[in-house]
Amino acid sequence: MSGLRILSAGLRSTLQDLGRSGSQHLGLAPGGAADLHAFRWANKLLENEPNDACIETLMGQFQAEARSAMTLAVTGADTELTINGRRAGPWRTHNLKPGDRLALGATRSGLLNYIAVKAGWQGERFCNSRSMTPREQLPGFTQLESDQEIPCADGATAAAHQTPAGFIPDYAEPLTLQVIPGYQYARFSLSARHTLATRAYDITQQIDRMGYRLAGPALEVPDIKLLSEGIALGAIQVPADGQPIVLLNDRQTMGGYPKIGTVAALDCSRLCQQSPGAAVRFQFAELANVQCDRALFEAFFERTEWVGVDRLRWP
Repeated sequence: MSGLRILSAGLRSTLQDLGRSGSQHLGLAPGGAADLHAFRWANKLLENEPNDACIETLMGQFQAEARSAMTLAVTGADTELTINGRRAGPWRTHNLKPGDRLALGATRSGLLNYIAVKAGWQGERFCNSRSMTPREQLPGFTQLESDQEIPCADGATAAAHQTPAGFIPDYAEPLTLQVIPGYQYARFSLSARHTLATRAYDITQQIDRMGYRLAGPALEVPDIKLLSEGIALGAIQVPADGQPIVLLNDRQTMGGYPKIGTVAALDCSRLCQQSPGAAVRFQFAELANVQCDRALFEAFFERTEWVGVDRLRWP
């Protein structure tokens, strides 16, 4: 068989692509890779398609054995990567032979790692996506288990590449999230807006792929009743206790809490790598600037091409 046999799935391992777009009206969360930066680099290193599925692991402790020859890349959290017990560098490609064993140790900074293979991990699709959403308990789309085998293209290999150092994030750096005013922004008081934009919030223990609960100065909640409405990635909902919740990939599709704005998608990628106890800040941003950042991000991954092991150029 061509693929990878999981020896230990760790705390949580799932298959993720860019998500289940266009299915929220069915009550399905979009899912998809939580950290777009690390996910896209994993595929870029192998010259894969942008939507090729990767394995997303939480807090390391993942072990697997190659069942066939393959080329892998591992990106994301700072963790010790070993192949057959020997240290191997992350953010670069590695060739494995049948029987080779790959292992991720505990993460030192950051939470999520992405394991990509040339041509992407294969498997069943649901609503045109291989993304697993554990919260929804869809048969076959919950999470990966120990002793499970993940198929891949037979004998697909790739050239040696490594991510230039300037593109590797430091997940321990202080994080400020850009917020696009929206939803009920105008209904929040000036005091609430000022508090959100000037005070730090701590990440609580209540975090998962659905969202991050924060703790800090309570925001004054507007006295309004709302009909449930569609929820975007990064929506900041504020329940009665005034503590903000940033909703992420596996969020509920509808919600009725007041929402002061929406965190930029690329900043959601940075947030999901932060551990409980880390402090985050918010900064209101212009929509046009956020859109420009995203357009440049997409253009980089779509248009640059490799001209060496660690060099890329615009065509």
